[in-house]
This record gives sequence, C-alpha cells and structure tokens, in this order.
Amino acid sequence: MRKLIRGLREFKDNHFPSHLELFEKLGMGQKPRVLFITCSDSRIDPNLLTKADVGELFIMRNAGNIIPPYGSLSGEGATIEYAIQSLEIEQVIVCGHTHCGAMNGLLKLEHLREEMPIVYEWLKLAEGTRRLVKENYSHLRNKELLEITSAENVLTQIDHLKTYPLVRSRLYQGRLNIYGWVYNLETGEVLAYDSVSHSYVPPQHQLVDDLPEPSLHTDMSDPLDSMVVN
Repeated sequence: MRKLIRGLREFKDNHFPSHLELFEKLGMGQKPRVLFITCSDSRIDPNLLTKADVGELFIMRNAGNIIPPYGSLSGEGATIEYAIQSLEIEQVIVCGHTHCGAMNGLLKLEHLREEMPIVYEWLKLAEGTRRLVKENYSHLRNKELLEITSAENVLTQIDHLKTYPLVRSRLYQGRLNIYGWVYNLETGEVLAYDSVSHSYVPPQHQLVDDLPEPSLHTDMSDPLDSMVVN
C-alpha cells in the first residue's frame, strides 16, 4: 500500500501536470476507440501492451476474458451494450493469454466445484471451449494444451459476443470489427486470429497493404506461432 500511495503522489505531482492538456480533454468526456476485453490476470496491462494513451481503450476484464451470451444479466453485457451503443465504439478486441489460470481451471473444471463454486459456475460459460478442446486436442499435453485452450477460448467468446443483437446489427452494417488476440507472457508477442487461414498470425498481417509493417521477432518454436485452430 505504501508503494501505491507513493505512486499516487508521483502521478499527481509529476505525470498529471505534464499531461494537463490530455486530462483536461478527458475531463470533458470520453471517446475511446476500442473495446478491449481481456483477462483479470495481473500480468496483462492493455495500455502498456498497445502503448495506448489514457482514454483510448474502454477496458473490460474478468477471469478468462469471458463474455456471457446475450440474455445473461451481467456487467459484461451492460459494458458491451454501453460501449457500442453509447460510446459508438467500432472495434472490439478479445484478448486471451498464455499461462491463463482460468483456462487451466477450465481443463480441471470438476475439481473447482467444491473449493471455488463461484469460479466453477463462471467457467461453465466457457463450456464450448472445454468440450471443443476435449474432443479435438486430446493428443496435446500440459503447456501446449493450455495454450490451445486459451486460443480456442478467444474464438468461443467472440461467438458469444455475436449473440448480442446490437453486435449482429453493427456487423451487418459494416460498422463493427472484432479481433481475436492471444498475448504470450514469455515473449511479449501478440498473435491475432485470421479467419481465412484459421490460424493465429502476427497482427500486422491484418493491416491494409499501404501501412508500414514493423519488424517482427518471432520465435517460430513457440506453440502459438501460426497456430491452427478450429
């Protein structure tokens, strides 16, 4: 707590004054450009990861970056509705990550029933992921199995997102884009789902051709690189 309080003082005395124009604009209202849905894991910082400024990301976090399907009364549903309808956000990112404790729990779901019943009920919202992995990736073990579970869960949650009438309408109108990302904690790399190749690729590949592409330092031995998913 002492460290946090020192941080508050540093923010108020130094960072805030040096970015006064930005904070004055934010004081008049917010206009975020992206709804960023990710896990509560303390090792993920969406603003740090994307180098986004304060006010650019509207962030929703929970255990396992789960999106309850439409019809479930939830804070997640309210956040999605507000972001798209009121803030008129046109880009949504669903971002999973490696070494995800929620996905590890999903793979051992019955073990949670007694000791963490609330977590057990929550993770049942990712049952589609659990069943898909169980029936299609039984040959994988340990780290590879966990990583493919995180990658598949991103796609499951995007499917859930598309059950929202507002989302389906905006997609039909061409006014909404949805992206699936997986962040590798060990390498700092982010891979994005490509619906054409059904694999995770560097996100720069999804940009239009006339934009400059940063250099990539990809460890091709990593299980997530060019990962093919269903």
